[in-house]
Amino acid sequence: MDSCQEKRIVRPLLWLRSAWVPYATALRWQKQQVESMWQSREKQPDRLLFLEHPSVYTVGRSGRLQDVLRREVGGISVPVVMTDRGGQLTYHGPGQLVAYLLRDLRPHALAAVRQHVYLLEEVVIRCLAQLDVSAQRDERHPGVWVGPAKIAALGVRIRQGITYHGVALNRDPALRYYEGIVPCGLPDRPVTSLAALGVAVAREPLEALLLQAFCDVFQYEVVDLPLKNVPTLPLSAESDPPCTP
Repeated sequence: MDSCQEKRIVRPLLWLRSAWVPYATALRWQKQQVESMWQSREKQPDRLLFLEHPSVYTVGRSGRLQDVLRREVGGISVPVVMTDRGGQLTYHGPGQLVAYLLRDLRPHALAAVRQHVYLLEEVVIRCLAQLDVSAQRDERHPGVWVGPAKIAALGVRIRQGITYHGVALNRDPALRYYEGIVPCGLPDRPVTSLAALGVAVAREPLEALLLQAFCDVFQYEVVDLPLKNVPTLPLSAESDPPCTP
């Protein structure tokens, strides 16, 4: 047997997906799951949730409200939400695939956070490579970049030894919404998307690529749990996305 295979530790992962979930609802769900994982007497599987948000600007713990240049774009009012994740200011909306990873880092949680961020970036870089998109890190600024433009924002928070929040990958969002803010506090750095790069991919195929990258990078194996142990999803109507003309 290959020695590398012998050393590989496969960790169980509970993967969930939803449709259109308001940002505040998803944040509340994450905090509930962190509490559940922390209080459990037995180590529970990490959770990975894929979803999209209705249009919203979120301000991280190092963000500034003055970086919200205007709250109305194209006649549409965009709410602003203060949040507890790291990072500054970003936009979430239809066409953006958000991946929230709730990962138990105990007992060495604080020491592992930097590596956790690195691995989240690696997930997106590997996913994009499957679409023939060459992406990279910027050592000064978290996230994933294609040339000078950011294609995926990243922000995490650690609570009781468990990380939550995650990454937001721009598939085909309306990029004009970024004109209403200074994204990540970087006025001289543009934002891009797969669609803007000429890569057309639907949400479900992109989810499959991203899930595989999570499993490869974090050495996860998706597991099925009895229904009573599956956390309730913050489901909204499985219908058309919120209007963003």
